[in-house]
Amino acid sequence: MINGVAANLCIPTGFMIKVRKILYIVLLVLLAGMVQAQDMVYLIHSNTLNFDEKRLPDAQILRGDVIFRHDSALMYCDSAYFFDKQNSLNAFSNVRFVQGDTLFGYGDALYYDGNTKIARIRNNVKLVHFETVLTTDSLNYDRNRDLAYYFNHGKIVDSLNTLTSVWGQYHPQSKQAEFRHEVLLVNPNFTLTSDTLKYNTESHIADIVGPTTIVYEEETTILSTNGQYNTETEQSMLYDRSQVIHEDGKTMTGDTIYYDKKIGFGRVWGNMEMSDTVQMATLYGNYGEMYEEDSRGYATDSALMIDWSDEDNYGYMHADTLFTEDVHYKYIDTLRLDSVVIDTVYKRIRAHHGVRVYRNDMQAVCDSLVYNDLDSVMTLYTEPVCWNENNQMSADSIEIFMKDGTIDYAKGTGAALTVKQETDKYFDQLSGKVMKAYIRDGELRQVDVNGNAETIFYPKEDNGEFIGMNTTQSSNVQIFFVNEEVEHVLFTTESNGVMYPLDQIPPGADALHAFFWATQERPLKPGDVFDNPPRTPRPSSAVVSATAMDKDSQKDLPSSNVNRTLGNKTKHKLQDNEEVNDSADSKRNNSRRRGARR
Repeated sequence: MINGVAANLCIPTGFMIKVRKILYIVLLVLLAGMVQAQDMVYLIHSNTLNFDEKRLPDAQILRGDVIFRHDSALMYCDSAYFFDKQNSLNAFSNVRFVQGDTLFGYGDALYYDGNTKIARIRNNVKLVHFETVLTTDSLNYDRNRDLAYYFNHGKIVDSLNTLTSVWGQYHPQSKQAEFRHEVLLVNPNFTLTSDTLKYNTESHIADIVGPTTIVYEEETTILSTNGQYNTETEQSMLYDRSQVIHEDGKTMTGDTIYYDKKIGFGRVWGNMEMSDTVQMATLYGNYGEMYEEDSRGYATDSALMIDWSDEDNYGYMHADTLFTEDVHYKYIDTLRLDSVVIDTVYKRIRAHHGVRVYRNDMQAVCDSLVYNDLDSVMTLYTEPVCWNENNQMSADSIEIFMKDGTIDYAKGTGAALTVKQETDKYFDQLSGKVMKAYIRDGELRQVDVNGNAETIFYPKEDNGEFIGMNTTQSSNVQIFFVNEEVEHVLFTTESNGVMYPLDQIPPGADALHAFFWATQERPLKPGDVFDNPPRTPRPSSAVVSATAMDKDSQKDLPSSNVNRTLGNKTKHKLQDNEEVNDSADSKRNNSRRRGARR
């Protein structure tokens, strides 16, 4: 307002543009000054300050309680050379480097460049970050990357572990460390050695990135090249064919392993192997689990167990799922006067669904199987079939008794049937309620049948020609073999038999009611255990009792001289062997149990 009159000021546009440019330039200068101020190293304190233009023309020589500041970092020492033009310093004696309130560095000398923000600490170096302490002889700390690293041996100690290596680095913000060459991690429970390792001082998780060995003294060794190991919980995820090895001879290998050392549990995915050098057996599968307590484990998805206790006769067993475990067993030793209770442990193996077994001296198929080494008995359930040489044995259940790693005898209970193929059309057959087949040196030597025994045999002359077909019915029967040929037969008193010339065999008379031939199911080599052929249908009525047959129907069965009809080598003896056989079996079993307990 001029003289009380309002006036409108008109400012030229060009003038305003010039003003804005000037203000912008001033702002840039101020900002540059602030940035430059932040990048400058400042001397905060020194007891004395000197110059030596001849020896150190660009340096300020400082002594006594020297303090520098570079943005958020403070540096302390007894003496220093300060090169303010180069924005750098050399500090000596009682060096202390402080960044914020969490990172502290100590040493005998410090070389700091304010332009690159790299601090080089030398001699008796210690870097402290919360509970993590790094010690070495030479340490570089890059403040731009927040990264400390050593290159001439160093050690990092946190609240749980001590780690040493030739080269190492530590990132304070992430608390992540990396170690290379001669890496050693020492934990109160174990030691870890490696060539390369990553480790977090907060989570205590070690990242395995190279060949690594973890050793629990006199307990467990872990071998891996890739994975994670939580050194606090002792849980791990291991990859690339890692191994967990126990001092008791058990080893777990797989493409991927989860292992919890504290509770003794392992889980494996992909190409699993569980080996036991004591039992001399290996369990395979694409998935499995292991429990160290009671040595329990199982495998599924292409499960396979190999028994390599006999180097000349490996055993191969496949099923949908295979289990192995140690069973604690208590009994009273009746052989001792004080009746002491004995606590022992035996191995038990279980196979569920689609079981197939191959050994040189025996092959078998069934739905499920149990083996225990207390009595060395393998029991097959649900339509089991076993083969030895040209002999086939089947029953509702079959027990195979082992002795010294070989088959001693097999016992079939319920609808028991033994078949031997003589030719493509002739089959020797023997059926009954309970059947025991004794094997020596891999050959069938004796078969005992108790209850409703029926036989079909094709006796031969000395020159090997077939005489005919002989059928018998009896309560019990014993048959003895030499070189897989029938040598003699023992029947009970109530026996009937018929000898048919080969050209006069009635239709259907050449097969017992229980007869079936399942050769297409038989594994002929180790790899066949993974085959899945269809099961052979069984007759609905497995066993027919000869003694229970109607007497009128027996009138049509002519009596025969069994000595004559079964050939010149056959001896006929009538006696009841059932009680004698059962007594002998009982003695065998008691002997095995006493041996196992001792």
